[in-house]
Amino acid sequence: MSKKAVYQQELEKLTEIFTSVDESKRKLVEGLIEDAAFLKSENFVLRNTLSETGMVKIHPSNPSMQKPVEAAKQYLKNVNSYAVIIKTLNGILNKNILDDDEDLSDYE
Repeated sequence: MSKKAVYQQELEKLTEIFTSVDESKRKLVEGLIEDAAFLKSENFVLRNTLSETGMVKIHPSNPSMQKPVEAAKQYLKNVNSYAVIIKTLNGILNKNILDDDEDLSDYE
């Protein structure tokens, strides 16, 4: 799968999840959805690279000398940013569900 395909797949998935959300909220999170898709696609590439190189370089003659690979550092930063975005988006979804439940309680 290509980086572009991963981006498109994540963008479509998140956009579909937010179809039932109020349009003003959907517009508000549009950028976050795009950022999440971007981070997902970037990490796809980094993960493929890391599966070949590993996350830590180990000195060939002295295994106690180790150095983290720069791609691994970036991967972890991206994962943390992605997690924050997804948590934020999930909070908006849950707020939307609670709002819908409150609307239904008016008919009880």
